[in-house]
Amino acid sequence: MPRTVCLILYAFFVTLPHPSVALSNVLSKNRVNVGWTPQAHGNQRIGAEFGQVYNNTVSVNVSHTYRFTYTDKTNQTSAIRIHVSSSYKNVTQAYPILFVVRQQRSILSWQVPLVLQNVFEYFSVSRTLCPVIDTDEEAQVAIGAGPKDQIISVDVSSFSDVPQFYSLNASVVEQFVLETEVSLDVNVSASEPKYYKYEFPAGIDSVVVHALSEDSLCMVLSIQNLHCPVFDLDRNVEFTGEYQTMTKKAAITVQRDQLKGDNAFYVVIVLNPNDFECSGVEKIVPPAGATKKRIKMLTVTVQQSITDDEFYKAVFATLGAFLSFYLAAFIVHFIYHYIDNRYGSNEDILPEEESDNPSAPISASGANYGTTQTTESSAAAKDMVSPVLTSQAHHDSDSSLDETDIDLLQDADLEKDVFRTKTFLYVADLARKNRKVLAKKYKLYHWSLITVAIFYGLPVIQLVITYQKVLHVTGNEDICYYNFLCAHPLGVLSAFNNVFSNAGYILLGILFLGLTWRRDFLNKKAIENNSIYEKKYGIPQHFGLFYAMGLALAMEGVMSGCYHVCPSYSNFQFDTAFMYVIAVLSMLKIYQTRHPDISATAYATYLVLAFIIFIAVIGVVYGTVWFWLILTIIHVLASIALSAQIYYMGRWQLNLGVFKRIWNICKTDGCGRPVYMDRMVMLVIANVANWSLAIYGMITQPKDAASYLLAVFIINLLLYTTFYIVMKLRFREKILLLPVIYIILAAVTWGFALYFFMSKLTTWEVTPAMSREGNKECFVLDFYDEHDIWHFLSAIALFLSFMILLTLDDDLIRKPRDKIPVF
Repeated sequence: MPRTVCLILYAFFVTLPHPSVALSNVLSKNRVNVGWTPQAHGNQRIGAEFGQVYNNTVSVNVSHTYRFTYTDKTNQTSAIRIHVSSSYKNVTQAYPILFVVRQQRSILSWQVPLVLQNVFEYFSVSRTLCPVIDTDEEAQVAIGAGPKDQIISVDVSSFSDVPQFYSLNASVVEQFVLETEVSLDVNVSASEPKYYKYEFPAGIDSVVVHALSEDSLCMVLSIQNLHCPVFDLDRNVEFTGEYQTMTKKAAITVQRDQLKGDNAFYVVIVLNPNDFECSGVEKIVPPAGATKKRIKMLTVTVQQSITDDEFYKAVFATLGAFLSFYLAAFIVHFIYHYIDNRYGSNEDILPEEESDNPSAPISASGANYGTTQTTESSAAAKDMVSPVLTSQAHHDSDSSLDETDIDLLQDADLEKDVFRTKTFLYVADLARKNRKVLAKKYKLYHWSLITVAIFYGLPVIQLVITYQKVLHVTGNEDICYYNFLCAHPLGVLSAFNNVFSNAGYILLGILFLGLTWRRDFLNKKAIENNSIYEKKYGIPQHFGLFYAMGLALAMEGVMSGCYHVCPSYSNFQFDTAFMYVIAVLSMLKIYQTRHPDISATAYATYLVLAFIIFIAVIGVVYGTVWFWLILTIIHVLASIALSAQIYYMGRWQLNLGVFKRIWNICKTDGCGRPVYMDRMVMLVIANVANWSLAIYGMITQPKDAASYLLAVFIINLLLYTTFYIVMKLRFREKILLLPVIYIILAAVTWGFALYFFMSKLTTWEVTPAMSREGNKECFVLDFYDEHDIWHFLSAIALFLSFMILLTLDDDLIRKPRDKIPVF
């Protein structure tokens, strides 16, 4: 009996239809698309055609294999694109539908839903198959054989017990090959990447692939060699080739030489599932069910880059332009040597009967004019000054060359107080130290700077070369912030034009060193002919700071060039370090001109500069609120301390008694009118400007702390230079024709330079993709962009500014030193 019952139950279940068959019957009654195929058990092989949509279901028991036959056309490259989709209602990550595409020499697979970044699910996927390009096809064409048939097999399967519906179609991408100077409109999504092929035509060895879009969706533009498979997904597009993230603009320069023997490359376009890589901000909640589809519209254009002739034309035109300054300097030298030889005429004007004894005391009228001391104190001061001056050659120096150069007696300090705290000072009061001692002191500026340049520059060069190698090895062009729309590579340099445009700093720096040497040589020659010239007339000539300024200008070109090898936030200090040096040395030179005995030492100066660069680095890396608060306090206190140092000519001390001394001064001399009015006016203006800058920095907290600090120094230099020129005019000193020309040219050049500086083609304050939104085409000769023009003009402006300082006091060469005012 049990056996009979089992046979009856078995016969009953055998007659029932399989669930998948039942579902197929239901779908057959409701099918709406063409190409639907009835379901059956096992694997089904289906002969398929391009352009037709196939709707079907698969399960653990049923799979499909679609066989497409494609005939290649001779001398024409095209590609096949497979599009599949399913519904998120019946397909899950646990049981996805698997698609495997088999070609002659490659295999490609994916699944639906396609999961990107372990979060985003996509139920519609399109992939472009790798074209079959091999030597067999080339051989067939060579022997005159006909087109070759290609078999493409698409396997569809799933491990789900429940039948899962899908839709599949294949199409031929007719416009697969990009043409030079022809734009192509493309739309992509994260699950539907695209790529195209570009073949170098004859006569073109370098092209630029441009991509432009109106929306800000984040995508990756990649250049890959001809290989299969092509890496065209978010998770693998960075595995090979060169790539950039992009929002609205991207451009990659491709040279025929870098393709390793190939004559063509693929342009791959991949849309990221979110915008984090481009904006730094990520939406936490992903699109539910992928209902809101991210689609990016863009235009791709391949443009020819400049030719070798145009490249070298721009390079040699730049060299010629800056070498013309050497020619102009030679012409000016020729004119002054043969027409207005001022140094040679000094011998006839300067009195020969003046004493050549360096220890000769200054006369009473020259030592005490304008003093606020009483008659008795003046007489006492005179008695005290004479014995001190007799040993002036030994103890008037603040140098540490030997013990005899140091003021060891208490009366030396009193002597300084007598000369430096008079109501009105002349240069003779502050030019009393031995010239040779001061010359050694000021030579330390350029010798120390040479040491700094070597030890600072060599590691910088090593670092930026390493950055460049990393870029080429990884292909990640987001490492460096170039203007990719105007980046011309040469050798290992990805943007040679941005590096080479700094040559102006180097050439003009060397020229300024030569002009300074010429002046130094003529000055020494004049002193040999008549030593009284150096002791009693004109501004004391010390050229150590000028040599340091010329060297700093040349090093600015080297360091700025190193920065532009691979511009980024991590090495921006290289571009600004020697700009700090230039600004500080220029201000020191202006101050030293009429304060030669009390100017800062080279050691103290470079120590302060090192501290400034340290602050700049901290500001770039850790620019927090606390940093800006501390910087503001340091800025304000430094302004006050430096103001006191300048106002009292170094004759003050910062200790617990400073407030009592301030009270005594106000009580005895009064606080209503300052004793040194000119100095007070200058210092009030300078403090207002610096306090305003400090408050501005605290409020805005700019990310680019290095540029903020540079702006502080540049503004102070501008204020001090303006003050110096105004004071010359106030005391009715002449400004000769040549300095006037330099002033006008420098002002005009600085104006144009700042205009181009504000163009902001790139900025490392944002992500690389957002920085590229400011990229622009080349501005001059199809080689230089607007920032390169800033390099040219700022180099010229700095050179002209240096020439102003070098020639500004030429009108005082024959004027007695005890009649030249100090301000």
